[in-house]
Amino acid sequence: MLLKVGDTAPAFTVQTHEGKDLSLANLRGKKVLLWFYPKADTPG
Repeated sequence: MLLKVGDTAPAFTVQTHEGKDLSLANLRGKKVLLWFYPKADTPG
């Protein structure tokens, strides 16, 4: 699924670098910046 600028992000939960779960629903009402960096942790 591709999102366009201004689209609502789908619900998701991810694990933080500290091993804790972070849910988008828990951030409701706050400004959130989603940044995807596909080459993170890869050589080169």
